[in-house]
Amino acid sequence: MAIQPGPGGYQASSRGGDTAELRLRGRRRRRPLLALLFALIGTGGLALAGYLAYGQIQPRKFTVAQQKRIEAWEVARRWRTTPKGQIFPAVVAYRIAGSQLGSAGSLTLHARRLEIAGQAPCAKAVGTNPSMLAILRHDGCQALLRATYADATGSIVLTVGFAVLKDQASAMDVARYLGKRAVTGQGTVTRQLILHPFRVVGSPAALFGTRQRQLSWVVAAGPYLVLATAGYADGRPHVAVSSDSYSYLEMTSLARAVVATVAAPLGAPAPVPHCPGALPAC
Repeated sequence: MAIQPGPGGYQASSRGGDTAELRLRGRRRRRPLLALLFALIGTGGLALAGYLAYGQIQPRKFTVAQQKRIEAWEVARRWRTTPKGQIFPAVVAYRIAGSQLGSAGSLTLHARRLEIAGQAPCAKAVGTNPSMLAILRHDGCQALLRATYADATGSIVLTVGFAVLKDQASAMDVARYLGKRAVTGQGTVTRQLILHPFRVVGSPAALFGTRQRQLSWVVAAGPYLVLATAGYADGRPHVAVSSDSYSYLEMTSLARAVVATVAAPLGAPAPVPHCPGALPAC
């Protein structure tokens, strides 16, 4: 006997078909939304990856503090990397103001380098002055380099040198302590005789020792304390050189010019650091 579906069976079958169709429609609606969502996620991932990659190829950025440290390091290593003949040039020009000689204009003279000494311990910077040696040691003095010059006539000799201290503040403190007046860019006469002379045998400086020192000069240049001491080539001991106006004028002019010449390459500002292999600069 064939069984005919009754009203209940027909209605159940109808509801099942409607539910399946609704599910299908829902899935169809969600597909574009899911596709859009995946597209957005993919785009965001690519953007993030691109940003990270861009950041990797961009030059590294130095902070202001890092730049200052790099610049200070560059200046602090110059005493090792700069040729000694560049720090102590063979000839140094110096001027004597004509007004101080009772004439117009100025007189330009030239000092010649006699010899450059080998690297010396800091004790040579101050001779037998124990208090100054203690100050230099306290400020981290590492070494002393010196050279001796003769003036244009060979009657005045001068030893110039620089002590390598731990930083610029230390060099400035010692220069202020030694300075007879306020320390300017070209330095000043010291309150006491400083720097052990470097004798040069067979030259005008053959007799130049600690007893022959007449005056000393000082200036700070970065972490370097630049010192000079002048005397007569004839070996005369210390006298009141300030009582001889011309000798004092030439000695101070010579010391100022030689010290400034030595200080220039040592204390010049370091270039702004650049990131290696990339532009623009940090």
